[in-house]
Amino acid sequence: MNHVMKICLGVALSLSALVPAARADEFKLSSNQRIFCSRGLAPGKLNTATCKSYAYLFNVKTSEYYRCQVSLALTRDNKEVINVQTDGGCTKKPRIFDTDSDYSFDAAETEPPNTNSFFGPGGFAVWASDNTTRKVRGCIIIASGLGSDISKCLDMTSQ
Repeated sequence: MNHVMKICLGVALSLSALVPAARADEFKLSSNQRIFCSRGLAPGKLNTATCKSYAYLFNVKTSEYYRCQVSLALTRDNKEVINVQTDGGCTKKPRIFDTDSDYSFDAAETEPPNTNSFFGPGGFAVWASDNTTRKVRGCIIIASGLGSDISKCLDMTSQ
């Protein structure tokens, strides 16, 4: 449990260092965090469990966002924990809207292994809305399997 607390502290510190010049109230964490774990078991041998979690940090003024991920790999035998490794960071993604305003944001992501991930590790969907006018944009980003992700956004129409 102590390792998990250290990871959470590390993620919080890395998120706080992303844009020190911006006002703190311009960034909001998405409310759709997920965690997924896998483990390899072999009787009488080493056991490894790996857990990953992700979240999105969104600039409510500019509509820029960051995809953040943290992972923990724990290796143990039948008597003790042998190794704990952590990794993580945030990747800046492009703006969803071209102009500054007051935006809301949410995201969802496929969790590997998943039949929805046709070409690689899967994809994610982001939704953003302008809080000052009725404007909603939905984007889907998937791994192409050829190096770069494919991202397409569409403005929603209201009927």
